[in-house]
Amino acid sequence: MSLRALPYRVPALDTVRAGIWHLVTEDGELPLPEALPDWDYQMDLHLRRKVQVNVDQVRAQTGLPADAVLALSAVWNATGSNLSGPAHHALLSGTGMVDVELQAHLCGADLGGLLVLDTALVLAERRPDGRPSAPRRAGSVLWSDRDQLRLQGDAPQFPMAVIDFAHTSFPDRAAWHLQISGSLESATMGSLLLLINEKNTLTATAFENAARPRPVDRAVLSAVYADAARTMLEHALGQPDFMDEAEFPDDSLGMTCMALFDQLFPQRTITDVRLLREQSASLFASELQAAVKIFEESG
Repeated sequence: MSLRALPYRVPALDTVRAGIWHLVTEDGELPLPEALPDWDYQMDLHLRRKVQVNVDQVRAQTGLPADAVLALSAVWNATGSNLSGPAHHALLSGTGMVDVELQAHLCGADLGGLLVLDTALVLAERRPDGRPSAPRRAGSVLWSDRDQLRLQGDAPQFPMAVIDFAHTSFPDRAAWHLQISGSLESATMGSLLLLINEKNTLTATAFENAARPRPVDRAVLSAVYADAARTMLEHALGQPDFMDEAEFPDDSLGMTCMALFDQLFPQRTITDVRLLREQSASLFASELQAAVKIFEESG
């Protein structure tokens, strides 16, 4: 593994004591897991961690003057949406051990795929009068670490919107519609959009209660998932480049459909299932219904 050589001095690792990230929920806090299999785009995330920095030692070991202002900065990046942004920025002044609590409030609609959290201790202000070996530029990284959280679990994930179908070309009485566009190489986030008809209160309410669903909500969500899975696989099976040996980019529509196919038909080949759909669309629909285990968790 190659190491990056910085053109300035950095402090020892023990000058920064970084606690783990915690996921803050209605039921309390829990250590950040590796994955959230039940996450969906309506679920915002609240994350928190505590960091201690010995600012005196950092300044001394890097050759910075005693009045140099440091900062702790946390930024996020989501591979599913290809979006990124700042999470928290805290200036560190004074002397001795400084305690900082970093917090991140992330909108679920901006996320997806792998959530990457980067935390860095940086020089907050430019120091033109520093020693030759000391960091001088604002933003010079003195310490950093990275944490990851996989948000997409077994279920297909895509952005959603609740709208009035009366103002669209969709039937007024339809409960939902899954839009698919672009090639299998396209990013999933830009290719899928689940539209919920706000006039269908049963469906709209089920998604509002997705974090704590009632039995009726579970039944509705199960039906939507089954229909979305069918729509996605029918779209993929209609593409000639959707084959068993095909490889698609990470977080692409093709990769998402391939993962869904492997989950629902682990013992079948794409060629086999494609022939089934062509020869008996009704049997294909029934087999997919059985594979998604529709309504099994509604009781």
